[in-house]
Amino acid sequence: MTVETPSAEEAAAPARRRATFNTLEVAEVRRLTSDSVEVTFAIPEELQDDFDYAPGQYVALRAEIDGQELRRSYSICTEPVPGEIRVAIKRDIGGVFSTWANEQLKPGDTLEVMNPSGAFVSKTAITSMNRPEELAEDALARRPDAKLIAFAAGSGITPIMAIARSVLTASPEASFDLVYANRSAGDVMFAEEIGDLKDRYPSRFAVHHVLSREQRLNPLLTGRIDDEKLSTLLEHVLRTQEADEWFLCGPFELVQLVRDELSEREIPSEKVRFELFTTGRPDRPAGQQGRRVETDTSGETRRIEFTLDGLTGQVDSPVSSGETVLNAALRERSDVPFACAGGVCGTCRAKVVAGDFEMDENYALEADEVAKGYVLTCQTRPTSDTLVVDYDA
Repeated sequence: MTVETPSAEEAAAPARRRATFNTLEVAEVRRLTSDSVEVTFAIPEELQDDFDYAPGQYVALRAEIDGQELRRSYSICTEPVPGEIRVAIKRDIGGVFSTWANEQLKPGDTLEVMNPSGAFVSKTAITSMNRPEELAEDALARRPDAKLIAFAAGSGITPIMAIARSVLTASPEASFDLVYANRSAGDVMFAEEIGDLKDRYPSRFAVHHVLSREQRLNPLLTGRIDDEKLSTLLEHVLRTQEADEWFLCGPFELVQLVRDELSEREIPSEKVRFELFTTGRPDRPAGQQGRRVETDTSGETRRIEFTLDGLTGQVDSPVSSGETVLNAALRERSDVPFACAGGVCGTCRAKVVAGDFEMDENYALEADEVAKGYVLTCQTRPTSDTLVVDYDA
């Protein structure tokens, strides 16, 4: 067996931890817009190591609403601060959890919060987790004048706010350009905080608000971002060829549009990082979680074996059911980690040890992770008689 030596970037990246929930108290609920709130959780001293995080990571929240257990993932919206974690929750149309959080969540309430996870973090300038005064100076020394560009829409601004604040604080030479799309000025989340960044770093932070339903003086900043607008922004507004990193966060259509355009302009894919809160595609349904499956003893079955917390379980899955590895594992153990179950967040990540499989969607794993055999179990189904995965890897 050959063991790969991690690169400096990999060594500096946030360490993966066992995804576990802890009960946290809501310290503050602050209204951001008419349909979004910022929720602050207090982290007790004994849990601070478990809730270390890097800017751009997310947490999963779990609550019982109207007798139903719901899990949703939300990005942390601030640079690391010991003793607290802040997330922004925007109300989705028909969204039970987000509506409940916007209308009923209040200080003093408690929620189950999973420890931070996610790889939507800067490789150029990484801050030490939960220790803003101890920035990763080695990373900044390599690129003290890092140039970062971000595209966000709606609540996609949440992780990018944390990254922008941290990078600009970390290096007096770094610069950050943000293109932020919303319907109107009233929908802009963190408007005051964005204005503060402009005032604090006038020569190093630039924001371009694009409003789809509100007329602006510059036609480039009015209407939806389409091929023509994007091309103009990349050609004449942004320092496209100088950028060290790109961050894209928003609906599937916008993120894919920008990714495709950057690819056509031969921007290396390793410089482009993206995150989706949802695929937004009706032809790509979310993965299964906890679906009841009747064992078909007369039909063809496939065995799914999995290791979690050092313990091994196995489930026989009827081929006719088409169930995912996650669903099968949850039938054996209820503590198998997952959050979105839609191939977006990466909480259900595991490594394939043996067997063949197909993975429907992947909006969370990096190319090198896939090459090493990691999968999203909410999107993965066995195609061989036996599939063995390891959640601990």
